[in-house]
Amino acid sequence: MSGLYVKKRKRPELNLVPLIDVLVMLIFFAFVTMQFRSVTTMNLTLPKAETAGKSELKESFTISVSKEGKMEVNGRPATMANLEQLADEIGRVSKDITVLVRSDETAELRYALQAMDICRKHGLNKIRLQTR
Repeated sequence: MSGLYVKKRKRPELNLVPLIDVLVMLIFFAFVTMQFRSVTTMNLTLPKAETAGKSELKESFTISVSKEGKMEVNGRPATMANLEQLADEIGRVSKDITVLVRSDETAELRYALQAMDICRKHGLNKIRLQTR
């Protein structure tokens, strides 16, 4: 076998490091671009409105009222006294902050009105009711 040359083939291999780098970047990009919804522990059914539009609020705080009359401010349990104190502090800082009131459709109207009244007392007059 003088004229034959036996050539050994190199075994193909898959380099996993660049693949892992690309996957990490995709996961990072997904987390950065993800939009998080405001988390609340209350299970509210918002009232329906035919003319409800979508509006983005830049500076706002949210008051949620359940059908039992329990209240949350920005996702934290609160009472009317807590709301009074918070509205006073926010009113001293800025009167342009929007108050978003989220009330269950079966909740008594007086709870939402009390919350709105407290906000108005402290100069927070930009009040919106959230619907679905």
